[in-house]
Amino acid sequence: MTRLLVVHHTSSPAVQAMVEAVVSGAGDPAIEGVEVVTRAALVANAVDVLEADGYLLGTPANIGYMSGALKHFFDQIYYPCLDSTVGRPYGLFVHGNSDTVGAQRAVEAIATGLRWKRVQSPVRVVGPPAKADLDACWELGAAVAAGLATGLT
Repeated sequence: MTRLLVVHHTSSPAVQAMVEAVVSGAGDPAIEGVEVVTRAALVANAVDVLEADGYLLGTPANIGYMSGALKHFFDQIYYPCLDSTVGRPYGLFVHGNSDTVGAQRAVEAIATGLRWKRVQSPVRVVGPPAKADLDACWELGAAVAAGLATGLT
């Protein structure tokens, strides 16, 4: 079975709603053969990353950067996973109260260093997530999971 790892830092109700939508989309019963594993960024480790076939990453934008928890996750897994996860697909969702650009840029820079492949456009939400934003999160989860299921990512 293919494994999709969702790593997130859920520090607010807005990010929690986005995580729930992403996980719901990834776990859609119509998508067969994908196990969705969810880990908080401070708990996820290199073994989780090595055992997964693809990744969904979620973070708040804190002072123009990804959360410290997601940065800690990357610090812990970078070298142990550097050569073994090349080319694996990932998606990103970011929430900010005023901006998400810096957080997105920071995550993408690290993912580029890991040589992961972004397979969907990031979902960026500023302010309270509207239904359309949560639908976009659901679609992100479903698209990455379906890509893993079909081998298209």
